[in-house]
Amino acid sequence: MNTAPPLPLEDEIGDVLEKAMDRAGLNAEAVAVRADVPLERLRDAIDYRGDLTCAELRRLAAVLGLNEIGVCALGVGEYPRPEIGPLPFRVWPLRMPHGIGVANAYLVGEAASSRAILFDTGAGGDALAAVWPGAVQHVDAVFLTHVEQEHAGGLCGVVARFQVPAAFVPLGIRVPCTVGMGEGQTQTFGSLRVRALATPGHVASHNCYLVDVPRESSSGTLLISGDLVFAGSVGGAFYSHAQLHENLRRVLGSVPRDTVMAPGHGPLTTAGHEVRYNPFCSFV
Repeated sequence: MNTAPPLPLEDEIGDVLEKAMDRAGLNAEAVAVRADVPLERLRDAIDYRGDLTCAELRRLAAVLGLNEIGVCALGVGEYPRPEIGPLPFRVWPLRMPHGIGVANAYLVGEAASSRAILFDTGAGGDALAAVWPGAVQHVDAVFLTHVEQEHAGGLCGVVARFQVPAAFVPLGIRVPCTVGMGEGQTQTFGSLRVRALATPGHVASHNCYLVDVPRESSSGTLLISGDLVFAGSVGGAFYSHAQLHENLRRVLGSVPRDTVMAPGHGPLTTAGHEVRYNPFCSFV
């Protein structure tokens, strides 16, 4: 698999604490009291200025319903990275600047082919062209995880520019050049199968996509996770905390543990790794 150099995690401990507090409906004052952590130390951590001890992080994890192993690892800057296993197809992560970070799109294609499938469009055609691999000459389809500028930029323009025959989006999104795709629906391109998993929560219309090769039942799978889950964190629940975390549980509980996860931000990871370490995976 062709991967870029390792990326920093999308979220730091302050981001995780802030998202967890929002999910719990608690402010910093209430969390500090319940976790017996000085308020100023908690505020400093949320603002990227502090270094909480593992004992403090464990108490915060208990109050906020987080996985304490992952919280402590993230809090001391040592969140582990998994070994990414081989897949029966090629994956090209397309990293594009977004604010102070990076947004990811992905190309997936059969190993010896110049054709590929594009997942998300980044900031648009020019941004994609700047990171486009020369090995990919044709795009068979575009699949959109959700509509946000850094993931769906210039979608119809990208379809026209790259002469893409079909573009698929989550149900509920209405864009003239696209077709809606709901839970469990599949599309096949050569040996590759793409299955949609409806995962609202970050936004109202959001899909993850599971990519596999059905004729090779023992081969690896790839989950394009959008902004449902990142290495070490989850997306912000702008639509529904309950739905985001229920879908997190459902998706990570249903895919093989060695499934490679390709998130909308941050580095590649695996389903089993996030089940073990992700601060929001306290359901195992």
